[in-house]
Formats: sequence, structure tokens, C-alpha cells
Amino acid sequence: MDSIIVKGGAELNGEIPIAGAKNACLTLMPATLLTDAPLTLTNAPRLSDIATMTELLRSLGTEVSALQGGRVLTMSSHALGKPRAEYDIVRKMRASILVLGPLLAREGRAEVSLPGGCAIGARPVDLHLQALSALGAELDLRDGYVHATAPNGGLKAGRIAFPVVSVGATENALMAATLARGTTVIENAAREPEIADLARCLKRMGARIEGEGSSTIEIEGVDALDGATHPVVADRIELGTYMLAPAIAGGSVECLGGSIALVEAFCERLDAAGISVEETPRGLKVARRGDRVGAVDVETAPFPGFPTDLQAQMMALLCTADGVSTLHETIFENRFMHAPELTRMGARIDVQGGTARVTGVPRLKGAQVMATDLRASVSLILAGLAAEGETQVNRVYHLDRGYERLEDKLRAVGASVERVRGS
Repeated sequence: MDSIIVKGGAELNGEIPIAGAKNACLTLMPATLLTDAPLTLTNAPRLSDIATMTELLRSLGTEVSALQGGRVLTMSSHALGKPRAEYDIVRKMRASILVLGPLLAREGRAEVSLPGGCAIGARPVDLHLQALSALGAELDLRDGYVHATAPNGGLKAGRIAFPVVSVGATENALMAATLARGTTVIENAAREPEIADLARCLKRMGARIEGEGSSTIEIEGVDALDGATHPVVADRIELGTYMLAPAIAGGSVECLGGSIALVEAFCERLDAAGISVEETPRGLKVARRGDRVGAVDVETAPFPGFPTDLQAQMMALLCTADGVSTLHETIFENRFMHAPELTRMGARIDVQGGTARVTGVPRLKGAQVMATDLRASVSLILAGLAAEGETQVNRVYHLDRGYERLEDKLRAVGASVERVRGS
């Protein structure tokens, strides 16, 4: 398996381009299943998860072409085959469940394997199924698959009230409702930028949607959707990750394509820790105000709160903060697996349930560490930037699911980062 070698101590200066959002692109790609006309996505990230979704769509009969080095994806679902998403593909990525709603809406039936993905706690599909059931779907879970049908001529509009906020379930419901008869109302909908981006794309395809970006979304179903061309929104998690690089290592980095609107709650915590974030005509410029950051408390929450996908990276920063910080993880129950690896580098972290107490140390020390999931992988690399000596991050196959050309981007601003290919 590949590993990443990081030599700490270098200040970072320059600019880093921010790719299109992985989580947005993985949601936009299944929208092609709603129409027999072509759907083109620009500013697509070049990641292994995108390749997995491409493989899944092709298995369903979608034609997918990657142009301009993978930056542009052109998809056509004019000749779908059997609407069955097989386990061998779906097990690789939880986002695969997002083909369920579009297939059911257009084909009237779907068989989708229960998904896999990072081991960061339970992420059940019950809310997805609850939403589709509210649209008249008949559902049966057997042999590890969701067997879904839309009787009596297809899905019909309904009221979907989520008991808790779910990004994926909101996305599945939103796509399915575009072709349901009547007007659907989604209450307690997720408000993430990726939801609004999906709605913008669906509107370009002819969907009738109001309220995206709020907790109540209204969708008036249409008979059919058309094709469209849509740019993928900038990746706010990649943005936040690279904003932390100069905060940890020192220096000044401009993140091209970023905006405070995408990461406002995150920027508030950075400001409290002594990190300057300046909006520029091309993005966000980030620099540490002093020699050492201050301790802050962080609590993850659905958007517009602090993103759970930036919690591990923020912990890496706070390991060298002046004082004691507390991180409360409220989204996933098993998302502190990076903490033991950070302690191998000299960090002082006490985890009790969903709370981690971090006592900052003046300097981390390089060590061999192991990545346990996507965001943990990059948190260890960030920690390596601030560590004395060499850090070897093993099992970084997770990394390629969410970060495009990470080594190149960090090296371009002065970091010593190298990938060592495994056998």
C-alpha cells in the first residue's frame, strides 16, 4: 500500500487551487438517471470516488465520457439496462445509495445494494427509505438489497418530514420528487451547499424547486427532465483542509476559488484561534497571526454549523495550540480514530465518548502513523507539517477518495511531501 512521507518545519507560501466538491459531484452524477438527455458537469474533481460512481452508472447503462483530463464529465442515460446496483460496486462507497431515488423515479423500480464506505460509524439508509415511502414507493429489504417499486404509474408527491437532518436522504428525496406527480414538501431538509448545488443543476434540467438552502424545500413534479451543463461547486472540505495548512505550518496561502460563505462557521473558529482569513478577488488568503495558535472549543453540526468533515483536521491544528481545546462530535459516533495516531506524534488527547479534550504541546514529533479513514488521513499529513522530523502516514488509499493531487498542491507552496508507492 502507498504511504505519504512528510518532513515538517517548512513555512508554506503561495496559492492552492480548490477542486470541485467531491460530495457535490457524487450527488450530481446520479441526476443523469432522471433523463434520457445528456448531462454535462464541469469543474469535476479527479478522485477515486468519482471513478467508482462512473463505474456504477456504467453498470446501469449510462454512457460516461471524461474530457479535459477528467475535469468535464458528459453522461447520457438514454438506454438504461436493468435498474440493479450490484454489491461489488456499491460496497466501495456509501454515496452509491444516491442512485436509488432517480432510478425509482424514472424506471418505477430499482434494486440497490446496501452501501459501504469509511468506517466512521453507522450511517443507516432508513431515512432514505422513509422519504421514498412518503412518495408512494413500496420497499423490501432482503439479501442485502433494497428492492423498490413505484406502483400505480410511478411516484406521487408527499410530505417528507425528516426526524433528523440527513444530507444524503435529502438529496435522494429531492431527485426522486422532481418526477413525482404533484407537489412534494421536504421538511427539516439539509441545508448544505451541495444540496443547493444539486437544486441548481436540477432546475437547469427543468425541475421546479423552491427553498433550497433552507430547511423546507418544495418540489413540483414534472413529466420529464431535459439535459443541461452545470459547474460543480468548489469543495468546502478541501478548502478548509488547505486553509489549515498555513495555520499549522506558518506562512501565507491563498486558496483559489474559495469563499467564506462556504465555510463561515469554520472561519469563525479559525479567527478565535488567531488565524487571519481574508477574502480576495480570487479566493481566501490564510495566515497565522502569531507564532502559536490559541485553544478553541469546537462542536460539529449540520450546515451552517462546523463541518464534521473538518473535525479531524481541526484537531491536528489544536494539538499545537496554546491551552486546552474541546471538540464535541455530534454527527458520527466513531470519528475520533485519528486521535490515537496523533498521540503517537506527541499529542495530548483524552477521548470520552463524543468529546475529545486536546491539551496543546509546543511541538509534535514525526512518527509512523496509520490512516483509518479519509479525513483522518489528511489530518495526519497536516500534523506532519508541524512536526519535528519525518512523519510516515500509512494506508493512504482513503486519501485518493477525497483529495486530488494533494502532494502536488502542498509541494507547490513549499511543503516536503512525497508519496511512496507500495508493492
